[in-house]
Amino acid sequence: MTKDIFIDTDCISAFLWVGNESLLSQLYPGRVIMPKPVYDEIDRPTLAWMKTRIDSMISAGKLTVVELSSGTEEFDLYYKLTENPDEGHKIIGDGEASSIALAKVKNGIVASNNFNDILTYINEYSLEYTTTADILVDAYKKGIIDENQGNTIWANMLRKRRRLGAASFSDYLSTHS
Repeated sequence: MTKDIFIDTDCISAFLWVGNESLLSQLYPGRVIMPKPVYDEIDRPTLAWMKTRIDSMISAGKLTVVELSSGTEEFDLYYKLTENPDEGHKIIGDGEASSIALAKVKNGIVASNNFNDILTYINEYSLEYTTTADILVDAYKKGIIDENQGNTIWANMLRKRRRLGAASFSDYLSTHS
């Protein structure tokens, strides 16, 4: 079985900002899951255009939004990460926490770029994870994009102040493939 991808706000917004969200459904058909707290983070007047595109993805079956229901294991972990972490751990944002909680309980993959906040939890719970940059590498390896397209997408993301870990897709590819 192929694992679901539990995507957080920063990761999906990187693709939305540059109009390349279709890469997600091409790479991971039926497997891109958005926790409801992530959807709620995007549901703001200043991001109405982004919410419209997400709603379109949902309507087309390319993205699923999942609630965290009170009394479930994933909700309890989400609450712990956002309100009452273990000693020595910091509180993290709703989007990251919900992605981690769902990935842990459902044996999925966390899609996030915010490793300053989540790396401790990724390691502690032995979670698989991916980043925007890794997703672009996957698209390249599967022939969905070529290196030039990857560089264009990368440059567009950098212009939108997305942090990707290298100056270009080619630079990232040379050290991460």
